[in-house]
Amino acid sequence: MFDSMLENLTFVDIFNVCVFLIFTICFSYQLFYVLVVLTKKAPTHVAKKNHRYAVLIAARNESAVIADLIHSIKVQNYPAELIDVFVIADNCTDNTADVAREAGAIVFPRYNDKLVGKGYALDYGLKAIWETYADKGYEAYFVFDADNVLDVNYFREMNATFDSGAKASTSYRNAKNYDSNWISASYGLWFLREAKFLNQARLTLNTSCAISGTGFFIAADILEKEGGWNWHLLTEDIEFSASSITQGLRISYCPTAVLYDEQPITFRDSWNQRFRWAKGFYQVFAHYAGGLVKGIRKNPKGHRFACYDMLMTLAPAMLLTIFAIVLNAIIIILALTGNMSVGTTLATSASSIFFCLFNFIIFMFVFGVLTTFMEWDSIRASTGKKIRYMFVFPFFQLTYIPIALIALVKKVSWKPIKHTISVDVEDFATSAADSRK
Repeated sequence: MFDSMLENLTFVDIFNVCVFLIFTICFSYQLFYVLVVLTKKAPTHVAKKNHRYAVLIAARNESAVIADLIHSIKVQNYPAELIDVFVIADNCTDNTADVAREAGAIVFPRYNDKLVGKGYALDYGLKAIWETYADKGYEAYFVFDADNVLDVNYFREMNATFDSGAKASTSYRNAKNYDSNWISASYGLWFLREAKFLNQARLTLNTSCAISGTGFFIAADILEKEGGWNWHLLTEDIEFSASSITQGLRISYCPTAVLYDEQPITFRDSWNQRFRWAKGFYQVFAHYAGGLVKGIRKNPKGHRFACYDMLMTLAPAMLLTIFAIVLNAIIIILALTGNMSVGTTLATSASSIFFCLFNFIIFMFVFGVLTTFMEWDSIRASTGKKIRYMFVFPFFQLTYIPIALIALVKKVSWKPIKHTISVDVEDFATSAADSRK
């Protein structure tokens, strides 16, 4: 009977089963992450010493929002004399530099239309600090985007993580404009899910986390050893993460250090940003997949899983999904045009496409619901919007399918996203850090 079943299996059947098994085998560990978060508390740290930090902010035409970030740093529940704020006014055509100076930052203007990108701006700022402020003895460097706002306890909490021995750490990323529309809410939900069900699980299991865009620190000795900021691909944050993990460096996470980030509110801005991210992930995968595979085989036991996790984070899984959908669609077309036998093949391919998309939507919906209710008190939106945006989140994620496909073949150029939502740190003075404990 079993042999008969095997004989009746077509290439399409075998391919679809293989795709399902690959996804199940490769990514089922993330379901285990959910179990870890639901059953175990993340470790906490208490600092024995306050350390000295430099803040790096790469800003291009951010005059509308940068003062809010600098103000939120200046009013931290942490000794102000131990934090210096440096703004790299990168190819600005507005008064970002003047606004940043008035807010209390040290500004390095930069004009370079050849080496374009956040990584180059950070490298410029780092080297300017080393040249001019070498005597300050900064122990670590924080990186923020100009549109961020920090909870008043942010540095206190991150200092405890650094004091515990972390060489790099990311933090809890929330959206300051979650309730703007379905696009900003979908972004916010994605980053909350990343913080809660990826990085918190990694922290609890004592494996490595990943830096994502903004809200992180890197120890001074790491950057000095590198000779500057040497990660210049389109997604320099993920490149740093992959590079560090291949070298056995563990990136930590501080769930009680809360950062608020402005999310895009137009689909065009969202498309451009995620298009760059998709291309950047392909770049990082091409550069570091080999090293991560080698790390899985040869790294010390404690770092092997971190390499695997990072490899799966970078793996172009969406392309496999697209390939499966396209292959089944071609078979349907061939069957309908009489170039292939109709019947089982047609039904199999149609059902494969349906279940591929259906399973993706259900998977994202479940994560959206779970994240929303777990982080309910942290989401700054009305009850109605929280519920409504859970249902649109999966369809927002579906738009990654064309993005991933086009990014494979089309060149990407950096396009600015205008930030205009100005908020005061007092607007977020609801003891967010304590609620994360």
